[in-house]
Amino acid sequence: MATQTTATDLPNQIAQKGNATRNLHIGPAGFSYPHWNGVVYPGARQRAPHPVEYLAQFVDAVEINASFYQPLKPEVTSVWAKKVEANPNFRFTAKLHQKFTHERVLNGDEIKEFKDGFWPLLRSHRLGAMLMQFPWSFRFTAENRQFVIDLRRAFHEFPLVAEFRHDSWMADEAIGMLIDYKIGFCNIDQPEYTRAMPPTSVLTTGIGYVRLHGRNPDNSLGAFNQAASRRMQHNYLYSGSELAGWVPRIQHLARYAENVFVIANNDAAGKSVVNCLQLQAMLGDPRRRAPESLLAKYPWELHEFKGRAPVQRDLFRAA
Repeated sequence: MATQTTATDLPNQIAQKGNATRNLHIGPAGFSYPHWNGVVYPGARQRAPHPVEYLAQFVDAVEINASFYQPLKPEVTSVWAKKVEANPNFRFTAKLHQKFTHERVLNGDEIKEFKDGFWPLLRSHRLGAMLMQFPWSFRFTAENRQFVIDLRRAFHEFPLVAEFRHDSWMADEAIGMLIDYKIGFCNIDQPEYTRAMPPTSVLTTGIGYVRLHGRNPDNSLGAFNQAASRRMQHNYLYSGSELAGWVPRIQHLARYAENVFVIANNDAAGKSVVNCLQLQAMLGDPRRRAPESLLAKYPWELHEFKGRAPVQRDLFRAA
């Protein structure tokens, strides 16, 4: 389909084939990026609203990446829940701390501290999923299988999703384990390299999850040692035809899942937000609204969109 259709025509043509669904939540990975000021968020001359509140005008999800590096305070996440009240379809997802997934330290006090930060989002029904992100070196072995089960038991209250980057986790036994222990499967788009997880549309629980990492060859997601900076690794803008390849997979997930989260992890120059808006349109979202500064930077990609000034009511209260 993509090879016979121009990128300019894709949004309208695909939107006619599938209506937007309330169980579909599309948004960027992360939201606190200084390089988004004047690109995604209003410029320095304007009094900018809270980032989460601003994004919730345009998208229906944000993946919290700060939790990968440090536990969050419940006072902070309580504020975030209130900031998105104007969008009833908005959901947060969050990454489990690297201490649990990468260092394999399952200390009871640290687990409790991490959970405490997310009770406000879970109890307000704003937390859609908790992502266990594993590196490419994390292969499917008996030891690693048991470790995933141990994580599930440690965080049994939360809706867990596992992101595996090595294709050994496509084994029937691995998928069966996820189903048995009610762990979601993260379908990813990433650059090609040895034994990389291929594009999929696997559903193991009621949560469908997709992460789009971009296809920058400098971004091997930990498969090899790379000297490129994080900004370079995440510097990729999906074309219309590349996004179109994911539309049927997302539609398949949305058909059977309770909720589907599509997260773009290519934040350089606000490209993740551009691709999120494009995907929303392709999947039938009627809003067609984008930040003014983003429209100015990406006029061709967002030619069907209109600008929207920040909502003035209660935007500037202290967080």
